[in-house]
Amino acid sequence: MPNGLRLKIAICGKGGLVGSKLEEMFASKHNDVIGIKIRENTKVEDIAKDINKCDVLINLSGSTILARWDKAYKNILYNSRIDTTRKLVDAIALCAEKPKLFISASAVGIYDSEAKHDDYSTEYADDYLSHICKDWEAEARRAEEYGVRSVKARFGVIYAKEGGAMQKILPPFKMGVGGKLGEGHQIISWIHIDDLVRAFEFIIKTPELNGPINFTTKHTLSNIEQTKILGEVLHRPTFLGVPAFMINLVFGEGSTVVLDSKDVYPRKLLESGFEFRFERFEDALRDIVS
Repeated sequence: MPNGLRLKIAICGKGGLVGSKLEEMFASKHNDVIGIKIRENTKVEDIAKDINKCDVLINLSGSTILARWDKAYKNILYNSRIDTTRKLVDAIALCAEKPKLFISASAVGIYDSEAKHDDYSTEYADDYLSHICKDWEAEARRAEEYGVRSVKARFGVIYAKEGGAMQKILPPFKMGVGGKLGEGHQIISWIHIDDLVRAFEFIIKTPELNGPINFTTKHTLSNIEQTKILGEVLHRPTFLGVPAFMINLVFGEGSTVVLDSKDVYPRKLLESGFEFRFERFEDALRDIVS
């Protein structure tokens, strides 16, 4: 996609943290941004009308994973991702002028907790989150059958002023009751929202990038290290940790999101020349609390 041209960009999940920041960025550069809403009764033909002739289709749909996972919620987590992605790709098939690029969200939760991973790693976890990610990506990959460049954006933990994980993390630390989660040895792979948004723009302009792409900085850190930095930047004590059993009580099976290690490296982005503005957690945190 040539630089400087006005693009038509369709975003499914435009109302969320990532979608709203992407809309802001694309609109500021005079692109046409439309939102796609998909419900159970939405017809594939209607989606096809909306996405026909669009240059980029971005799929961010999915209910939040930071919740208690009972059986009913696990179904919501799964269907909100897989069914929506399936409909989007079925709609691509019907388009006379198909999108040139399909970027579909996924998560570093696909990887196991033992190894270090780059974008080519296939050492996946054997848990429900990984199961969702694998099926989610398989649906997105079908876009390639219709000649559409396909990217699976594997998000790490997203840090932003406007919401996301920081909304949950900061209040207890500001009150002086923050601390490590569980043993605190779990590795966190993360990205600042500004870098995430810039990575989308970079991918659009870099046609050789496709397949799974890790949206994480190269400087991962343990929960203990993160806790220490939070205390130093906010000038607050950090000795009150939350034991793993309490996290399990609150989140059920969803506690894996908080307690499992994900040590993930953004090899494809770095090798293609992408430069992160917020490589280290202390820089991201200072920007967020400023």
